[in-house]
Amino acid sequence: MTIFNLGSVNIDRFYALPHLPQPGETLSASDYSVGLGGKGVNQSVAAARAGAKVHHIGAIGKSDNWVRDRIESYGVDCTYLRALSGNTGHAIIYVDAAAENTIVLDAGTNAQQDSGSIAKAIELAKPDDTLLLQNETNLQAQTAKLALDKGLRVIYSAAPFSIEAVKQVLPHVSILVMNEVEAEQLCREMGLTLDKIPVPQVLVTLGAKGAMWRSNETGEVNEVAAPKVTAIDTTAAGDTFAGYFASGLDLCLSIRNAMEWATQAAALKVTRHGTADAIPTAAEVSTVQSI
Repeated sequence: MTIFNLGSVNIDRFYALPHLPQPGETLSASDYSVGLGGKGVNQSVAAARAGAKVHHIGAIGKSDNWVRDRIESYGVDCTYLRALSGNTGHAIIYVDAAAENTIVLDAGTNAQQDSGSIAKAIELAKPDDTLLLQNETNLQAQTAKLALDKGLRVIYSAAPFSIEAVKQVLPHVSILVMNEVEAEQLCREMGLTLDKIPVPQVLVTLGAKGAMWRSNETGEVNEVAAPKVTAIDTTAAGDTFAGYFASGLDLCLSIRNAMEWATQAAALKVTRHGTADAIPTAAEVSTVQSI
């Protein structure tokens, strides 16, 4: 089976700070680095490093061939990653001494997805393949409908949170993935409790507390705990979880086993600085229980 991901590609610029900036405050960074990121590419890299076959659908600027090379080096197929006249999306990421982060995004070419290119990619898919989506590109709802109509499992990460985007995509989603804050925002905006969200399955990541999945069709619930680790950078933890979870289902693991595997991968990720470049391999994740 195969995972297709209509996903963002960003160049991440990291600034290590003593604390996150307050309005009007100027801070000196103790460290600066540049890496590969974007919620989409993070999830593609995570799924590929977990062992899945992954096609990334997206766009970068023509001057950033190193970005394509880096993504491919992690085992992701970039046949449908277009090079456009514009700037590759980028993120400014502040990370404080407690490993918390604040992120500012510029969409760049991520907002220039092409429906024809997407359709060509999805033509390759077979029923029971998987489509991943997030809120950092255009054409999300159209792509989700195209995939669901073809029989794919559609896993949608409702981040960065936008109620308008969620409402458009939700009718075409198999599994809705959110963190705890996003779940609260969605329930508040829709005036519904989590069990009444009109989607077959809901998966909520809970950080150091683990994760919770429920079927809104049967009422079945699964909860898993997270390994105890010392976090130094929580950036891309949720994307690592989503990519490993999707890969787990693609490899025919049960929901619970896929959640446990994804939680272990995310726990290892937060012990490392960086985003896509810091996502662990399946072999590395197998050591998490001993951390």
